[in-house]
Amino acid sequence: MAEFVAQSDGRLRGVAGADLTRPVQTVRELRRTVEELGFVALRIVPWLWQLPPTDRLYYPLYAACVDLGIPFCTQVGHTGPLRPSETGRPIPYIDQVALDFPELTIVCGRIGYPWTTEMIAVADKHANVCIDTSAYTARRYPRELVDYLRGRGRNKALGTNYPMITPRQALEHLGELDLDEEATELFLSGNARRIFSL
Repeated sequence: MAEFVAQSDGRLRGVAGADLTRPVQTVRELRRTVEELGFVALRIVPWLWQLPPTDRLYYPLYAACVDLGIPFCTQVGHTGPLRPSETGRPIPYIDQVALDFPELTIVCGRIGYPWTTEMIAVADKHANVCIDTSAYTARRYPRELVDYLRGRGRNKALGTNYPMITPRQALEHLGELDLDEEATELFLSGNARRIFSL
């Protein structure tokens, strides 16, 4: 991954993964990827492990993320694959992690559907919880998310999911959301630049 990112002339950044079954080694590897390779975040998809984000195996990694100054990226909402969706509930899981680690920035991918309203409530409640719209084109955003992007959530959301969704696909219906210029800039780049320290 680091070699691939290095070939991008600064257009890409690395995001670390983790093996939850080996927490000590994984914390060491996370530190190496950030400090030596310049990776900008940690991403764990809970349904792959069938462990909710409140499981004790995550907690050393959260502490390391805070110490390293990087966000924790995860998936919220139902699973596309035929796996249990419970681990993607914003409440209680993301809410509890944000309470336990108030300095941890948490980026919640896939908008939390069908619990999008829960996800918005958790993002409103916690200063360091954000929503990303990965796996969804603008035409598929639930109405409550669009309203959030237009108003109080403009600093809390980021878009696209390349290469799963190409920039052309992601931007195709963006104009139909009626975001003002500031909200559009924050959604497409400003929030990501801030959250990932780009």
